[in-house]
Amino acid sequence: MTDLLAVQDETLHVLARKRELLGAADGEGLARLGVEEERLVDRLQECLRRREEMLGRASREGLPADSIQSLTKALPKDRRGELPKQLKLSKAQSRLLQHHSLTNWVIAQKTLIHLSQMLEIIATGGRLQPTYGRGEPAIVGSGALVDHEA
Repeated sequence: MTDLLAVQDETLHVLARKRELLGAADGEGLARLGVEEERLVDRLQECLRRREEMLGRASREGLPADSIQSLTKALPKDRRGELPKQLKLSKAQSRLLQHHSLTNWVIAQKTLIHLSQMLEIIATGGRLQPTYGRGEPAIVGSGALVDHEA
């Protein structure tokens, strides 16, 4: 659990830095951060591997093996130590990681939409393209909230 909590903490810091880099449009910084993200993924996979081993061993010994939490509850109280507190903290950090990841995803999506719109403006020379019709140019000045003639 200690390793998992450490990896979660580092991941929270990486996601915060990533959000800053996304906001600053720092592509080089994001590329450098990718190496650190891969290292964290490897560490998380190692935690998962150890968890699966532990639950497999518990199953072979006739203990609850559906989750670390149920396994912890099956331990005698004097052998649980800090595990219940660590499990609760890990669960809270996991939820926080989900929120940070979602925030970064939204920022990335908004950036992609903005870049797509910029490319469209460059490709069309800033001229409005008709959605329907036979290729006639759109009438500039109509359809706006306030007509240009007003």
